[in-house]
Amino acid sequence: MTVFVSGSASGIGKAIAGKFLLEGAEVWGFDINGGAISHPNYHHVIHDVRDGELSGLPAPEIVIGNAGTIEEADAIDVNLKGNIRFVGHFLESPKLRSVLFIASASARNGAEFPLYVASKAGLVGYMKNLALTLGKRGVTCNSISPGGVVTPMNRHILDSETLYRAVKAETLLGKWAEPEEIADLAWYLTVINRSITGEDILIDNGEMLKSNFIW
Repeated sequence: MTVFVSGSASGIGKAIAGKFLLEGAEVWGFDINGGAISHPNYHHVIHDVRDGELSGLPAPEIVIGNAGTIEEADAIDVNLKGNIRFVGHFLESPKLRSVLFIASASARNGAEFPLYVASKAGLVGYMKNLALTLGKRGVTCNSISPGGVVTPMNRHILDSETLYRAVKAETLLGKWAEPEEIADLAWYLTVINRSITGEDILIDNGEMLKSNFIW
């Protein structure tokens, strides 16, 4: 099984690559930073999803658009356009069986910075549009929308006892997810799943549901 993952150098992307390697897959990771995984079945490509063509690569069975930034100035170009471009390189693969995007809970509740929210919401919309096309070939296409996840990107919160306590209190389960949990869901949706397509799966420890009922 050949798997391509953008944004594989850290966080969720690294965890996804690690999960597929653990399951015996051949993984190609793409990132603007150097590879952080040492494994005989892992191949790292220094690549900015905003740039140019990719060639000379094997035909993937699974493509995962995970590259992301929280920088407002780059959000649309990286999170939305970049992932569309990255996945687009491989849509004609004769072996393609599944496409997955990593979006965000913010795509549903709008609760982050404007362009970041727009980029993730746009990614979910694009996923649904692509699912309509890929379904004719029997290829699944879905997205995962994580809430809070323990990754380097969220270090400013994780390193503050006050902030971390506050964000955990906003969830029903009183915690954030580990990257490996997102990776397990990515594995299910792309390898085990055969009938879910065009869906955005929320994994946020119940944050979206939490409310204070006043009567």
